[in-house]
Amino acid sequence: MANLFPAEQEWDAGSGAAGSDELNVLEEQSAGTGGMFGRSWLFDFEAGEFRMTPTRKIVSANETAAWMMWCEKAVRTARYHHLIYSRDYGQEYEGLIGRGMSRGALESEIQRMTTEALMIDPRTARVDQFSFRWSGDACSFSCRVMNVRDETAVLEGSVTV
Repeated sequence: MANLFPAEQEWDAGSGAAGSDELNVLEEQSAGTGGMFGRSWLFDFEAGEFRMTPTRKIVSANETAAWMMWCEKAVRTARYHHLIYSRDYGQEYEGLIGRGMSRGALESEIQRMTTEALMIDPRTARVDQFSFRWSGDACSFSCRVMNVRDETAVLEGSVTV
């Protein structure tokens, strides 16, 4: 029987594990570009499903798109509601419901909560340029998010208070 707990193991490209070339690429990504961003699949948040090619294969996302999907998901996920996530993941917009705060105070809290939710990720460098639009009790907002590679994108969200 093979040793289940080998003390030393040589990994090569044919072993089924990450080969040395693959390991070198990962080390270069994390050292030279401000951290490893990883890969993901494109998710359509409006439809609630992964994006598919015409041949029904899931479309992969580049590193920046994967990070932006993480940002959007963090803003859409309520903090403390899902055991799978750490206590640092998500936002706390529900705490704003029924507090009777002015719109200016609510906008300030939305900005703070959004920034805290996004800055927990080491890939995020800055969250700024917030703009708010009110429709009754619903506040839609957008902000600029910048990663450690100086790539920016606009993130949109909404809160009902």
